[in-house]
Amino acid sequence: MSEKVLNQTEKSSVGEDFLNTKRQNLSGNEFEKGRERSKTGSNRWHNLIATNATIAIGSRSHNHKCEIYVNDMSVQLNRNKICFPDVIIVKGDPNFADSNADVLLNPTIILEIFSNNVNSFDKMEKIENYLAMNSIRECLLVKEDEMRVEHYARQNAKQWIYRIYNERDDVISLDSINCKISLSEIYSQIKFKNEEMSSKAVN
Repeated sequence: MSEKVLNQTEKSSVGEDFLNTKRQNLSGNEFEKGRERSKTGSNRWHNLIATNATIAIGSRSHNHKCEIYVNDMSVQLNRNKICFPDVIIVKGDPNFADSNADVLLNPTIILEIFSNNVNSFDKMEKIENYLAMNSIRECLLVKEDEMRVEHYARQNAKQWIYRIYNERDDVISLDSINCKISLSEIYSQIKFKNEEMSSKAVN
């Protein structure tokens, strides 16, 4: 798959010192308004959910021109903010800030995994930044400590459809990449109230 790299006159300002430090130290911290913000580490459930979603979506996207990045690809949300979504899907050719190909400019789908400990203001601020990106067609917010997925699907420049999925047999349609994924797949091997969920594939 070809990649488009913006030249110096096209690319946005993203904080060169932060990027250089990140590349040298493999830092997963985020960058906002000129400051570096710590990103909390991932636990067992967080990693399982990210892996489950990636496998389920990846197994159905072979006939589509998509790339999937997990855990350590940064996204430039705007001139002053860089973040690290848990799973990123790009339909078509990915565009990067420079030749390092580690700051993505055009995600199609963002999946973020949250726990009950996440500050609600920080969560909403990040969601608003995601929804403001022209390239993003869908956004999934997945809870790691309860069965709940919030799905934002773009209808036009000013309208999104918001759905909540919280049942094992619920199926999410990712229309931007013509793919479906069930909650039983996302939460495979995750235990809630001492009950282990089994994986249920979508036909």
